[in-house]
Amino acid sequence: MCLMARPRKPLLSRERIVATALALIDAEGLPALSTRRLAAELGVSGPSLYNHFTTKDEILDAVADMVIAKVDVSTLEAGGDWRAGLRDWARSYRAALAAHPHIVPFLAQGPGRRPAGLKMADAAFGGMVEAGWPPAQATRVCAMVRYFVAGSALGSFARGFVDDPSAYDPADYPHLGQAHLLAEHQRQVDEGAFETGLRALIDGLALQHPERVPPEG
Repeated sequence: MCLMARPRKPLLSRERIVATALALIDAEGLPALSTRRLAAELGVSGPSLYNHFTTKDEILDAVADMVIAKVDVSTLEAGGDWRAGLRDWARSYRAALAAHPHIVPFLAQGPGRRPAGLKMADAAFGGMVEAGWPPAQATRVCAMVRYFVAGSALGSFARGFVDDPSAYDPADYPHLGQAHLLAEHQRQVDEGAFETGLRALIDGLALQHPERVPPEG
């Protein structure tokens, strides 16, 4: 008689731990993540995690770096038009963060020692300096983009308004007669706001430093 092999549990790995931690954060927020809860989600004992990570903060760092690793910095690294570089970086950066808004408060603390975060910072700063911006100003521009992107990815402006028309009594809020429709058009409103702000940011920089705007054509 042949004995059937027992089904094997998936091997525990750093990649599996990080992916499960991110899924837990996405579903329930940062406070839901603990080593005990994570171990339960993985179907292992808590001490098993310590073969790969020594602390919860190390897991969070790895989660944050996995998110940032999805940001495309190739236009900045290629040099050329700094406006295109900033625009492509900001759009990719926002897309990566908007897909995982619950991790944004942790990411907002800065890259620390995380490799992907430092690579992104190096590409952004280096691209601006190579385009002719003085280092101090390049630092401020990169910081400004980070503030703008993190704020836009943290939550939805449109969904902050309830869809009940009665909440907007014209006697009290004479200009909010259409506010109940904002949530219905959340993507259009939020993405439109981001693009408007990004265009204003880049156009404003170009006006301040016209000598750094590459010639057309």
